[in-house]
Amino acid sequence: MKIVVLDGYALNPGDLSWAPLQEMGELTVYDRTVEAEIIERAAEADILLTNKVPVRAHIIESLPQLKYIGVMATGYNIIDIACARKNNIIVSNIPGYSTPSVVQLTFSLLLELCYHTQRHSDAVVEGKWSASPDFCFWDFPLKELSEKTLGIIGLGSIGQQVADVAAAFGMSVLAYSRTQTNQSHRTNFRWVADPAELFAQADVISLHCPQTPQTENIINSQSLAMMKSSAIIINTSRGGLINAADLADALNEGRISAAGIDVLAVEPPPANNPLLGAKNCLITPHIGWATLEARSRLMNILANNLKTFIARNPTNTL
Repeated sequence: MKIVVLDGYALNPGDLSWAPLQEMGELTVYDRTVEAEIIERAAEADILLTNKVPVRAHIIESLPQLKYIGVMATGYNIIDIACARKNNIIVSNIPGYSTPSVVQLTFSLLLELCYHTQRHSDAVVEGKWSASPDFCFWDFPLKELSEKTLGIIGLGSIGQQVADVAAAFGMSVLAYSRTQTNQSHRTNFRWVADPAELFAQADVISLHCPQTPQTENIINSQSLAMMKSSAIIINTSRGGLINAADLADALNEGRISAAGIDVLAVEPPPANNPLLGAKNCLITPHIGWATLEARSRLMNILANNLKTFIARNPTNTL
């Protein structure tokens, strides 16, 4: 069984082991692969593993030996699922591995925007506290989350844990999702049938939904116009949920307060992405999934997916 990893570096830059995969076949790991290299590198592969390298129909049709495609992530829009099925190729993904880390980053972004911790620490190092006539000082406005309203778009496992943490901060929660599950155990929680209501009422809007034709650019000039000027937007889900130009305009014009973003529509972003120079916009380089703990879980689930496929009882299939 020949196993080819197209882009292994992000998952394992050297702090994890490929041994669980090596036990199951002849393993070749490429740090990075561009589309023009896929067919040559995967020509003899029975199993093809990819994180962000797209495997489109013409690639699949050119790999007659291929039996299995493993997505080393949760999102699988990079794979032509219909073509894989037509060619009797099993496709699986890695669900749920990064939930605690993404929730943690969601509030890391939000808390930084509320307290500007790094900026105040930098100011202290620069000597501003030493020069202050008072026992304290602050250069940026400070916000408290208690009694604020958090609007969550997408209440899957990540969205639900975000709601749990929000409750611990004393926030009330509005939620909009394609399915409304039973959340009767929650206090200060309410479903909304229309995202417009959430946009209008939320002090913080946090995105945790998949990117679909219905949710693509859900944050746009129209939805931004419905929001409070004090609103904060957090996106740790998919970059395509936000129209970058519209959000940048709203930030620069003061029509909303701030944004904390871990994902962009094109990654890495071109230098002319309007959010890179937008006011009060905190951007991290798609790190929500990247803690050692989350990547370790990913590797373990990936290995188990391969084991169950080899045993002809595949799991996490799409």
